[in-house]
Amino acid sequence: MATILIVDDEQKIRNVIKEYAEFNGFTVSEAADGMDAVNMVRENDYDIIIMDVMMPKLDGFSAVKEIRKVKDIPVIMLSARGEEYDKLFGFELGIDDYIVKPFSPKELMARINVALTRRSPAKDEPEKLIFDGVEISIPARQVTVDKQPVELTPKEYDLLFYLAEHRNIALSRDQLLRDVWGYDYYGDDRTIDTHIKNLRNNLGPYRDKIVTLRGVGYRFEA
Repeated sequence: MATILIVDDEQKIRNVIKEYAEFNGFTVSEAADGMDAVNMVRENDYDIIIMDVMMPKLDGFSAVKEIRKVKDIPVIMLSARGEEYDKLFGFELGIDDYIVKPFSPKELMARINVALTRRSPAKDEPEKLIFDGVEISIPARQVTVDKQPVELTPKEYDLLFYLAEHRNIALSRDQLLRDVWGYDYYGDDRTIDTHIKNLRNNLGPYRDKIVTLRGVGYRFEA
């Protein structure tokens, strides 16, 4: 049974999400601010976090930064602010989805299931993908280059895994945005290009495995 941590300073919103989550078979925990959420994550394990942005003591973005230092847990942000800047900032932090208030609880449940499915490897996947000196450990969500671990954000890992899983295939930027960032994420080329640049820097001597296809997108060469 999957566990959800709902973080929102509005009790009514927590109650609505909790009702739908428990109806769908989830175990629910609650926090009223970002600081409590960080402390709870340090002491407990959760399968996914629903995080509001505007909260007292510690806002949602800052809470995600602190949580990422200790655990890699899928995060869906909730916010009354729908500006592109806020969405881009959230995705740069490695969140899995961004939902603008007011929202449909049924849609939220669907997005939760998508995020959890995206993070779960298929049963027939190998536990590790190896490309010369680059090793991608799927269960641990870890990457090593020449046996040395590299630090990737959750979204950088998702992008690298997607590229490696679809190796030797031309992938458009739109396809990467849709499949890695989410089916309704309206980002632009800057989001992809920034993450690709960071991935290449982390891959070091194997940076050329990610090939730029001018006017199309990228290809991971195995």
